[in-house]
Amino acid sequence: MDVNQVLESTLSPDASTRHNAEQQLLQAADLDFSAYVSTLAHELANEQAQPHIRSAAGIALKNSFSAREYTRLRDLQLRWRDRVAADVKNSVKELALRTLASKDSRAGQSAAQFVASIAAIEIPRNQWPELMPALVANVGEGGDHLKQSSLVTIGYICESEDTELRDSLVQHSNAILTAVVQGARKEETNLDVRYAAIVALSDSLEFVRTNFENEGERNYIMQVICEATQSGESRIESGAYGCLNRIMALYYDKMRFYMEKALFGLTILGMRNQEEDVAKLAIEFWCTVCEEELAIEDDNALTQAEGGTELRPYFNFSRVAAREVVPVLLELLAQQDEDAHEEEYNISRAAYQCLQLFAQAVGGDIVQAVLGFVEQNLRHADWHWRDAAVSAFGAIMEGPDEKMLEPIIKQALPVLIQMMGDDSVQVKDSAAYTLGRICENVADSIDPETHLAPLVRSLFTGLSSNPKMAGSCCWALMNLADRFAGEPGANVNPLSAHFQDSITHILSVTESPTGGDAQVRMAAYEVLNAFVTNAANDSLPIIAKLSDIILQRLENTLQLQQQIVSVDDRNVLEEIQTSLSSALLAIIQRLEREIKPQADRIMHVLLQVLNSVGAKSSVPDTIFATVGALANALEEDFAKYMDSFAPFLYNALGNQEEPALCAMAIGLVSDVTRSLGEMSQPYCDAFMNYLLQILSGPSNGNQLRPAILQCFGDMAQAIGPHFEKYLSVVAQVLNQSSTMTLSDGAFEMFDYFVSLREGILDAWDGAILAMKQGKADSLRPHVDSIFKFLQLVGQDPNRSEALLRAAMGVIGDLAESFPNGEYGEAFRSEWIGQLIKEVRSSPEYAARTKDTARWAREQIKRQPTGGQVSQMS
Repeated sequence: MDVNQVLESTLSPDASTRHNAEQQLLQAADLDFSAYVSTLAHELANEQAQPHIRSAAGIALKNSFSAREYTRLRDLQLRWRDRVAADVKNSVKELALRTLASKDSRAGQSAAQFVASIAAIEIPRNQWPELMPALVANVGEGGDHLKQSSLVTIGYICESEDTELRDSLVQHSNAILTAVVQGARKEETNLDVRYAAIVALSDSLEFVRTNFENEGERNYIMQVICEATQSGESRIESGAYGCLNRIMALYYDKMRFYMEKALFGLTILGMRNQEEDVAKLAIEFWCTVCEEELAIEDDNALTQAEGGTELRPYFNFSRVAAREVVPVLLELLAQQDEDAHEEEYNISRAAYQCLQLFAQAVGGDIVQAVLGFVEQNLRHADWHWRDAAVSAFGAIMEGPDEKMLEPIIKQALPVLIQMMGDDSVQVKDSAAYTLGRICENVADSIDPETHLAPLVRSLFTGLSSNPKMAGSCCWALMNLADRFAGEPGANVNPLSAHFQDSITHILSVTESPTGGDAQVRMAAYEVLNAFVTNAANDSLPIIAKLSDIILQRLENTLQLQQQIVSVDDRNVLEEIQTSLSSALLAIIQRLEREIKPQADRIMHVLLQVLNSVGAKSSVPDTIFATVGALANALEEDFAKYMDSFAPFLYNALGNQEEPALCAMAIGLVSDVTRSLGEMSQPYCDAFMNYLLQILSGPSNGNQLRPAILQCFGDMAQAIGPHFEKYLSVVAQVLNQSSTMTLSDGAFEMFDYFVSLREGILDAWDGAILAMKQGKADSLRPHVDSIFKFLQLVGQDPNRSEALLRAAMGVIGDLAESFPNGEYGEAFRSEWIGQLIKEVRSSPEYAARTKDTARWAREQIKRQPTGGQVSQMS
């Protein structure tokens, strides 16, 4: 292999050439990884090589050590550990460290990434003890290129998410801190070096806790960072404020002295900095202060509620600073850019976010300052200040006491509604968003008799008037619908009087099949769904008529399939079909059983849409959700549609290349089997085969495993004793799944781990309930496995309330299945009693969970003494 030619080809604009070259590299790595990595390291270190070839070598090296999936990453790291000889490793590491001094900055950057990749493997195992001293020496004695690359390397090492590496970096804190502080000092004249040091310092702050406990070291670190905020170089100043943000989050309890002496004044100056990036990070410092103090208040309240006395230090920084910081934030609100994209995070939006947090942190103390600003600028000739005034009012809708806000809001509502007609679309958009904030947080301040009609009218007018306002108006209307829904099942609610007009307006906005603005149309359908979902019973006849209109529109889209001439046309059509299917979903869920007269028509059009969309379309996801809702509404009456629908469901289950659709199909199997009960039995062989195939597949089996296990439980409950034919293979899957453990520190896997165990218990519970109906003896071979897994769950601290509730259900149902004491001794095991007691007495758990635990306890009490003893160890 001509390595230069292959590396050149990896940069080719031709996709085929690039792919072939990448495949050659992968094959070379698999064939002889030692030679592969050595060759690339020599090419990266070669000062005579062309810069783009060196860059390609660096990219290839980085790819050899990186992967998104945890298991794949571990495999790549093991390849370096186990398949590369020690002398080759030493040679490669020496080449990488030498390349850090290259005057080719891209080669130095690639070498830094490469060194960090090896460090993630070797530092936790103490296999590269000379690395950190070498990097420190480089920063102290090397030339500018070497200093910068070495600091970048330290930054890459410290920002790694590898748990083992992060745990081991603490012992290197002195070396790390020596290097980064030396590079970050004001005496460093090379700005690139100083910036690299500031970035590395920010990344390393979590690992230098021991140093931060030392007052002398802490003072020096803070001095260096504070001096960097005044460097005159915007990227260094931004990095320094970023450091202060992280320090406040990590070391709040150490910040009182520095807030009084320096940080208060420095951050005020930073917020007024003409460089936007600097100003935003200075604003974010106060966001961090507020967030940290809110968290401390919550933690301390919980500690006191539990009878604890060790409270976290709380210095009230936000309340003390509010008098000076809030006026600056209010001024910065007026620095809007009318051409900014709605997702763009600029100074004005940073100030708005910070003002929201101040309102939550200091409550009513902020109200007078904001109201003074609002009154001063609400009628300002410049739209920037009018917009700032409206936004400021919306920002304080969460935090201050509702009783304090209520009279203010009642007075302000007519003005805000009037401002929905402002000449500036930015002001109108902010007014709509502020009205949404009021609906979300202090809806009781809205008088349905006085305010609701003009409020609804103004928001619908805004929704159809300008696409820029669609998102805010939509969100406000959805909050309005949610807050005025009344009690579930209410015959009438405050929305009833406005329901017909609202539906008519939405249908008018969405009437054009393909014309109009897509953003407005999608937003309007979302509002429609919210109004339908929250409708009172007196609006059900309107919703029934609405179903005719939505179905007609969905049927009309089938004719538009013939008119598609471009990708854009297809995207527009699929967006409309998705919105209409979502509306149909909301209608079905609200009408429930009353949808039955429309069921034939609904299934006919849904099947036609499924038959017409392309393989990569996202429309089937929503169609499947709608079919699931219809199955839930019709229950056994859904059976007549299964022969027509089943092929689509089977295809989705078999389509592992589309994991989202496959996951939706698994959930739909649960819906269908629950709805049909025993009538789902003819389809269960096929369902089981597809589910087992997914579990054995190479890509999505683990990702979808919790949902599949839950599906087993639903299927078992649906078909009852007929599930016996599947019990053996399902038990094998459950026992295999129960062997998974959670490694220390693997926080990213916690949710998956808990959901997997919940799925195991759901499956066992479904099987127990199914076999309880005359087939309990079929469970006997599996009882010991069930007890062992329950004991494992009880002893493992990695658990959730839902998991423990499921465990209580399994214990109780198993006891009911064997009422004659066959497993009485096992049920009376000490660990079961302790687990039930823990769950039913926990003040943190919901009543439903505690009731399940009490019920399980009662079932155990009914077990007669004596009987067979479980073989459980």
